[in-house]
Amino acid sequence: MLTAAQEQTLWKGCLRQNPQTQRQLYDLLAGKMLAVCKRYLKDISTAEEVLMNSFLKVFTKIDQFRGEGSLEGWIRKIVVRECLNELRRNQLLYAETSAEGYKNKVFEMPTDNLSVEELMQMIENLPIGYRTIFNLYAIEGYSHKEIAEMLNISEGTSKSQLSRARTLLQEMIQKNQEYKIKN
Repeated sequence: MLTAAQEQTLWKGCLRQNPQTQRQLYDLLAGKMLAVCKRYLKDISTAEEVLMNSFLKVFTKIDQFRGEGSLEGWIRKIVVRECLNELRRNQLLYAETSAEGYKNKVFEMPTDNLSVEELMQMIENLPIGYRTIFNLYAIEGYSHKEIAEMLNISEGTSKSQLSRARTLLQEMIQKNQEYKIKN
């Protein structure tokens, strides 16, 4: 997390379109923002492309940052919206919302306790619509109303997708626990 003083310095430098400051901001936040992209987009090259496009947008629209909240939070919102735009462009957002495709899917189950990495892998294995809603609500902290506006869906659809995502995650975790008990 950047300090308020760091953010102020970086923001002012980026406003002046200072390449060194832009590079510094990118170097400080690219890793975190790539992790955000990877939560939405399974393909690493697509995630990296969206990251680059996001930072281009940050640098061209830096004058629109009003100082309300953190600069890092403002950048994260841009990254999330760019990820959603990528999903829409490729018509992936709701292409796979049925849990049926996951009934017969084989998951490698670890033998140790459930780790953060294993949980993130389970989230990544959710159908894309469920995963997107889960990320927006549970990880990014958006409300169902905000998600509905961002995705052009009803609040009920957002709630339903989240509920289905949670159900699938619970099933995956249960299978993981059963696997550990057997082995």
